[in-house]
Amino acid sequence: MKKQNKHIICKDGFAMSVQAGEYTYCTPRIDNAEKYTAAEVGFPSRREELLMPYIDGLGEGQNATNTVYGYVPSQVIVDVIAKHGGIVEGELPPGIPHLKAN
Repeated sequence: MKKQNKHIICKDGFAMSVQAGEYTYCTPRIDNAEKYTAAEVGFPSRREELLMPYIDGLGEGQNATNTVYGYVPSQVIVDVIAKHGGIVEGELPPGIPHLKAN
């Protein structure tokens, strides 16, 4: 099984998981691609409006922080990271620019 990326933590404290591989909602849907154009975002630390179009349904008792977001375009992931001040720790799949915090 493919190693999972460490959760992204942004400068303002926002956190999320960003995964890509054969068993995730990503493009391409294979392990170890050189570049992913979309990835799966999971369990953000708080609701993020930029991610809401990609939410995997809101069932009873579920909220925006207790679910995954499928096929989130790489540019949207970059925009979310930039909005929250850049990455202070964590890992992204290949092909998604790593915006470090200033």
